[in-house]
Amino acid sequence: MTPTRLRLLIVGAILLLVALGWALVIVLKPAIQRTIVITTGADNGIYRGFADRYAPLLKREGITLDIRSSSGSTENYQRLNNPDSEYEVGFIQSGTTNPSETDHLQTIAAVSYEPIWVFYRGDTDINRLAQLRGKRIAIGVPGSGLLTVSRILLTHSGVNSDNTTLLEMDANKAYQGLEGGQLDAAFFIGRPDAPMQQTLLNSDLKLMNFAQADALVQKFPSLSKIVFPRASTSIVNDLPQTDVTLLAATALLVSKDTLHPALAYLLLEAANTVHGGEDYFTPHGAFPNLKTDEFPISDESMRYFKSGRPFLQRYLPFWLASFIERRLLILLPFMALLLGLLQALPRMVEARMKKRLVVWYREIKSLEDEIWENRQPNAAQVAQWRDEIEEIDAHASQIRIPQRYFQDVYALKQAIRVVRDRISHTAEKVRD
Repeated sequence: MTPTRLRLLIVGAILLLVALGWALVIVLKPAIQRTIVITTGADNGIYRGFADRYAPLLKREGITLDIRSSSGSTENYQRLNNPDSEYEVGFIQSGTTNPSETDHLQTIAAVSYEPIWVFYRGDTDINRLAQLRGKRIAIGVPGSGLLTVSRILLTHSGVNSDNTTLLEMDANKAYQGLEGGQLDAAFFIGRPDAPMQQTLLNSDLKLMNFAQADALVQKFPSLSKIVFPRASTSIVNDLPQTDVTLLAATALLVSKDTLHPALAYLLLEAANTVHGGEDYFTPHGAFPNLKTDEFPISDESMRYFKSGRPFLQRYLPFWLASFIERRLLILLPFMALLLGLLQALPRMVEARMKKRLVVWYREIKSLEDEIWENRQPNAAQVAQWRDEIEEIDAHASQIRIPQRYFQDVYALKQAIRVVRDRISHTAEKVRD
């Protein structure tokens, strides 16, 4: 083995060891993160309830849902919008943010309606927000989506801080304020079966019917018109005694666009389990859905709603499916390249071996052509041909190639013998 070949062999061995080491690190490294940090809302709020129901579903797949409370939708958006924050997923109320392309956020799914309730006290029936002008109104807490929406709705109804007392307070304080007479009206948000809503619906407080719901929805497409049916609170007591028209925002499950696709599919499965049934306002299967345009829809969500979970995740445990998708599929191109090299290497070696023989075949052919073209050679010319063929034969005998190519060497020698016989035959003619 020549020094050059030895160096090439050493370099090749080092590269192969590096590649194998890299592949080993890839395989041994955890296939996927095991914790998702989610920002929700108040501890007893609707978003926290959703997250609490997601957690055991994800736990079955080996994923821990780290639930972090917040003041509400606005704070959730701020947390997710920070690229350096640990928060990866959160709930955002439609119509409470002004997202931009630079946010790098995406919608996993719209998961539920968030009814907006306005309870008030007094003898006069109220069905327009403009009727609240001059009163004392609780509108939510800072950082909440309710505060944003209530301000927008009141402002477009001619109600603002210049002509009305607007107070920022949480649901418990707002309810106490209504019961104690310190407030005239208050905005609330939440499902009808939530403890606070049940308390309010079974109290003596009045629930506002949004008579202008159609116009408000037309002006604010992020809101929806829904109906709270008669007797939904109590069939026995016939509460409420008429259908009540409400406005509703939509709860969006939003993530950073860096969330791993496998985790997005798990969240979609959890959301489908939690929100897929019937409720007060929607039939079975209405949620989750992709009927929102506030944030870009994730690619995984579009594929999920079109064809469900990926094939591997349907039939394999999550850890194994994610391992195959994240690791083996990454290695697949390299394996294909390696296979191609292994298949090409023998052909490359064979071509190199044959190339060493082709040089002498060319010399033989050139010599044979010269003999045929020279019809009347002299003795000196014949002697030169003999020297050339013997030189070719000597070089052919010194070729070092693997045993499997010996037949090619002997084929070369046979060609040399044919030309040598041609020279001998020509030499006899010259003597004659």
